[in-house]
Amino acid sequence: MSVERQKVRFVSGDEECVAWHYPGANGACVIMAGGFGVPKEPGTDRFAKRFNEAGFAVLAFDYRRMGESGGQPRQVLPVTDQLADWQAAIGFARTLPGVNPASIAVWGFSASGGHVFKVAARNPDLAAAIAQAPLADGLAAAPSASRYQKPLAALRFTGRGLLDTLGGVVGRRPLLVPLCGEPGTVAFLTTPDSRDSDRGLRRDKYPDWQQEVAARSLLRLAFYRPGRVASRVRCPLLVVACDQDQSALPGPAVRAARQAPRAELVRLPGGHYAPFLEAHEQAFDSELSFLRRHLLSESQVDRPGKESAA
Repeated sequence: MSVERQKVRFVSGDEECVAWHYPGANGACVIMAGGFGVPKEPGTDRFAKRFNEAGFAVLAFDYRRMGESGGQPRQVLPVTDQLADWQAAIGFARTLPGVNPASIAVWGFSASGGHVFKVAARNPDLAAAIAQAPLADGLAAAPSASRYQKPLAALRFTGRGLLDTLGGVVGRRPLLVPLCGEPGTVAFLTTPDSRDSDRGLRRDKYPDWQQEVAARSLLRLAFYRPGRVASRVRCPLLVVACDQDQSALPGPAVRAARQAPRAELVRLPGGHYAPFLEAHEQAFDSELSFLRRHLLSESQVDRPGKESAA
């Protein structure tokens, strides 16, 4: 049985990260974060509640400078700081009452799914890791996504990113860019499946979600290639790839899964947000089975094969 979640705080760097803690019943804990620029509620609520109902503790947190977490300037999200926030979350989860420090998993979607590769590589003592529709290779995803953008708008986006980078050096306020939009608008993503974000992440339930991020942070994400460290991930790793993903691409995620020594790969039909939409049940069932097998006693679960199609 799940119990009411509790708001908690932990320190990362010089600031506080705010998180939801769902107390569990089986001693295991899943640490979760939403996609790039996505707060903990729209990014994790749907999966977190169900993991908790299955007996797992959950710690779902906001990165610094976004959501309820502290930090200035707002909506500036350096990858290095986000990785540090993950380290702080892991340390904090180990102190939670009822959590076995040897039974902790990390879960991330999209850009946070990409972070999972690096976090798991740096923390070989994790019990398991789940990368859902991960951004495994920004250099591969960026030119593919640009096919759905108009050239002038792409040029304006790049210019805004460069101006914001220079402005950050001299302390100017961030220049914000929408996370997604129609082709021809200045937005990070204009892929067809990016427009499923409102429906997939239930935008109407979270009216306070600011769907904009500093242009400098989005520009740098295009050069982020976390899938390259997959071969260094020693804990069990589940990669959930969506075969029609136009935003993060399935190919780099599949290659990363095949490079990790203890990885399992689940391929789902649909676009980037399919795990929140039409493929939600397949995604959740695969992830719950994986968590049970690697975080709980072996006598309680069965062992499936290396790769499956949901």
